[in-house]
Amino acid sequence: MFLNLLYAAALTMLSPVILYRMFRHGRYRRGVGQKLFGLSRRRAAELVGDHRETIWLHAVSVGEVGLLPELVKRLARRSPDTGIVISSSTDTGYDLAVRLFGADQVFFCPLDFSWAVSRTLRNLRCKQLVLAELELWPNLIAAADGIGCPVAVINGRLSERSAAGYQKFAKLLAPTFSRLSAVGCQDVTTAKRFVDCGVDPTRTRVTGSLKFDNAPRSRETAEVAARMNWAGVDAWHRVWCFGSTQSGEEALALSVYRRLRQEHPELRLILVPRHPERFDRVADLITTSGDRVIRRSRNDSQYADQWESDEIILIDTIGELKHWWGVAHLATVGGSFGDRGGQNMLEPAGYGCAVSFGPNTKNFDTIAGRLINGGGAVRVADEAELEKFVRRCLDDIPAADELGRTAQSIVEEHRGAYDRTIDMLGIGNSRARQQRRAA
Repeated sequence: MFLNLLYAAALTMLSPVILYRMFRHGRYRRGVGQKLFGLSRRRAAELVGDHRETIWLHAVSVGEVGLLPELVKRLARRSPDTGIVISSSTDTGYDLAVRLFGADQVFFCPLDFSWAVSRTLRNLRCKQLVLAELELWPNLIAAADGIGCPVAVINGRLSERSAAGYQKFAKLLAPTFSRLSAVGCQDVTTAKRFVDCGVDPTRTRVTGSLKFDNAPRSRETAEVAARMNWAGVDAWHRVWCFGSTQSGEEALALSVYRRLRQEHPELRLILVPRHPERFDRVADLITTSGDRVIRRSRNDSQYADQWESDEIILIDTIGELKHWWGVAHLATVGGSFGDRGGQNMLEPAGYGCAVSFGPNTKNFDTIAGRLINGGGAVRVADEAELEKFVRRCLDDIPAADELGRTAQSIVEEHRGAYDRTIDMLGIGNSRARQQRRAA
């Protein structure tokens, strides 16, 4: 009851911001009933279909949803008689999940009100709840535990700052951590943080990062070829993709690009903002400074057109960045020059791009460290260092290509997390389920 009151108070306090974003940007409008009241029996029946019970996978947004296709494929192979349903908390995550799995498997995750999560678990006939990375919702986890539904965390990551914050409220949150039946962590440090927050040490396992397994292996795919064709890329071009950008990073990229293209006319730029509500602003930023913008959403094809140096491609669509990294020779991962904490740098590394990112990669510290320490990526501090990196890659193409090949080899070395995660979950393995129940 206390948590319900706390959530209600927080929603009331935030309501002006929520209403502004609803009307200004169209956010939070969809799935309101599912979020506030949980899944109705009718909608749950559509999701469950002919199955007697389900595995519920929750992924908060686009990045986490992108980890699920391979996992869903393996779970379905292990337990073909069990339904698999996917929830997300954001519009972009929901839309990507629908694109990947179909609307008959996807719903909006309920807010952590006790009535909403209990109704959803009951109507889904959920036999296991799987949380991607960490969505710590006390009512949801308690409700699942109360009906004997194991709750597992996969690809677990927990920053030092977050762990310290959780421990400050240990009396409130430690019981939630203790209810987790299995936690697959990306590294030993993360596993220790989960234990310090209250997870039983016997229930933690270092499974590695699913992002290594999910990273691409080759540019020779239909998806990459179609985008190269659309953009008019030819063998002469050297393409620089700056992806998952936050406010301020597009201006940084444009500034560097305009200086370098004078001495390197072969250089071309692709910008991929992370948030849809910023697409128009970024387009205006490009045009007001004198360049032309080619918006992915508004052009059927650029095929056979000459991609001019003053034309900057803006990817104003969702779920395509993974393939656009494959078009690029040079890659800069956004969210790393401000306070965001970085984004996934393994996708461009898997393609063999010459990868760079900014000083703040707190959300991907382990991955960034492995790439840097192995000589597969470069961290730059500011605009000047970024310009120096891009110029060096253009002046010495063999060295840039070698940086990319090293990145690819590091990714290959760390694959295998899906196998370890499936083994941890024990789906379709009666002995593993018995061990988990005994624990």
